[in-house]
Amino acid sequence: MGLLDRIRGDEGPRVAFVGIDGVPYSLLADNAEEFEHITALVDEGTGGEIDSIVPPESSACWPTLTTGVNPGQTGVYGFQDRETGSYDTYVPMGRDVQATRLWTRVQEADRDATVMNVPVTFPPERGVQRMVSGFLSPDIERAAYPEGIREYLDGMGYRLDVNAKLGHDDDRTAFVEDAHETLERRHEAFMHYIEADDWDLFFGVYMTTDRVNHFLFEDYERDGPGREAFLEFYRRLDECLGEIRATLPDDVTLVVASDHGFTTLDYEVDCNVWLDQQGWLSYRDDPSELGDIADETQAYSLSPGRFYLNLEGREPRGSVPEAEYEAVRRELAADIEEMTGPDGEPVVERVVSRDDAFRGDHTGIAPDLVAIPEHGFDLKAGFDGGDTVFSDSPRNGMHSFDNTTLLVDDDRARLDDADLHDIAPTLLTLLDIDFDRGAFDGDALV
Repeated sequence: MGLLDRIRGDEGPRVAFVGIDGVPYSLLADNAEEFEHITALVDEGTGGEIDSIVPPESSACWPTLTTGVNPGQTGVYGFQDRETGSYDTYVPMGRDVQATRLWTRVQEADRDATVMNVPVTFPPERGVQRMVSGFLSPDIERAAYPEGIREYLDGMGYRLDVNAKLGHDDDRTAFVEDAHETLERRHEAFMHYIEADDWDLFFGVYMTTDRVNHFLFEDYERDGPGREAFLEFYRRLDECLGEIRATLPDDVTLVVASDHGFTTLDYEVDCNVWLDQQGWLSYRDDPSELGDIADETQAYSLSPGRFYLNLEGREPRGSVPEAEYEAVRRELAADIEEMTGPDGEPVVERVVSRDDAFRGDHTGIAPDLVAIPEHGFDLKAGFDGGDTVFSDSPRNGMHSFDNTTLLVDDDRARLDDADLHDIAPTLLTLLDIDFDRGAFDGDALV
């Protein structure tokens, strides 16, 4: 127990949450001998695979993980969302998240929260103890609050993200080096504030794991040239988690989780090109954005695997009559389910309707259908009017709905049928903070 912890007195149990973006549980379980600290955490606590959300996109997943509610309540469905009643699109940021964040509930309970590098939190919130915004933040100067934290991070060379462009090179040595440097600076900052021991909730995310997976996951799964570099990066991550666990005072429970799983990528699939070829979509001249679809378009797509009908009364130039909505949606779902790859293999595992996936006050921009792909097919969507449905990518790893990781340093946790919605109420329960169970889509796992 740390000095400041003793000074604080008994103010209730505390939690340190560490996010490992995009880490599949199978990677940890299949290499238990490589990752001694993670294995010890599983053996002495609880660890296993949980489900992500629909769609398993980081920009949608982290708002759900940190609120405990689905995108119909957070209002964030992906990296790019559509404006209500418009063909204009935007990139959701922290202020677009419409549900109450976990750390807000902690602060409202007169407890303190330190929040570092969580995706979709820019600009940093002023109501928390300290916050460094993560993915989508422009720079440290604008991402960190209060001012003192900016000075510290700038002085120690903190990085908001890895340089993903380096992963596009055939020789990925520079990318791997950059990923290690980003991890080291992130870990140094995490340890600095964990050792301050002045928080009730520490919530920090390593996002470099997602970046490494995007560019090296096939090497890992199929014994490619980058496999050893991939495993070496994860060995170092394991050491970081072990150091955090060893440093935490006795009154702190460590929780480690990813936001989605990962698998090898074989083909990127341009769903709008496919819709065009199937007669569902057409464009005006020289298309470049959603607003360039032609009036007769019946359906369009946004990444990842989100399909929308061009609905009369909802879209500005809707062509599908409201009276025909259900019939047309069923027809589109059937077509999506029959999509096949270059070798005739199925592309889509299943199609989920908006009614089954989303509930809440912010479903006006929800997709009508979400396609969950088979492993290997990454469902993208451009608006350039190209003619290639299946293409290669500099990336060789992609997100998956299944195989999400959850580790809890508490052997009371039960992960049966658990998913991303359960994490926020679980953390509040571990913090001994009262909450209305009806405010969450998930349940506490302890």
